Amino acid sequence: MKVVSLVPSITEALFDLGLTENEVIGRTKFCIHPQEKVKNVAIIGGTKNINIDKIKALQPDIILANKEENSKEQVEALMDDFKVIVTNVENIEDNYYLLKNLGNIFNKEEKAQLFNLKIYEILNDAKINSNIKVAYLIWKNPYMTVGSDTFIHKILGEIGFENIFKNQKRYPEIQTEDLAEADIIMLSSEPFPFKEKHIEELREFYPEKKIMIVDGEAFSWYGTHIAKCESYFKELISEVSTF
Repeated sequence: MKVVSLVPSITEALFDLGLTENEVIGRTKFCIHPQEKVKNVAIIGGTKNINIDKIKALQPDIILANKEENSKEQVEALMDDFKVIVTNVENIEDNYYLLKNLGNIFNKEEKAQLFNLKIYEILNDAKINSNIKVAYLIWKNPYMTVGSDTFIHKILGEIGFENIFKNQKRYPEIQTEDLAEADIIMLSSEPFPFKEKHIEELREFYPEKKIMIVDGEAFSWYGTHIAKCESYFKELISEVSTF
């Protein structure tokens, strides 16, 4: 079965489940994992600007898309010619069924179940001891954070962090002064590539707060990715526990 994936984390999941470059025949430019395998897969544009003609030339049996990450108009246009499965992953339960469904579609049920069990094990073990209020920033100019209806918010909660913007939705714009309530300000490595210089900028406003870069993929990549973040989450919890 030939598949085109329009979602970076789903592309990673397909290869983790055991599919090959002969089966995954198209991907976006943001599908970067696993590097040694995706380099051999045709690029069909970005997640928001898909090249439909390139996909038509590939003639896939199935296309995997996502409600949030892809353009509704482009996905609907693909549905005229191809079987398109649109995923929507907002929490760990959704992620469980995403992997279960991928396992069923591609006859990789056992591997999918192993990944699901590993994810639950990691999140069950990754718990902070105290209630720490966090602000998780995904963008700069303007600063943007995450509301309660996002996968990132759910992962923060699974670990035991309290998102100070839990009463907001999606990805609201905020001002520097809105971060006052946070014990920790987390700057995600993606989609905006926050660096040490951005920590220093915020430290001018909040010299006493802990401000840190966090691995954006660990918090936002659904699919199989969390199953590979055991060491990262342990190190993160160890670091914040001493705060």
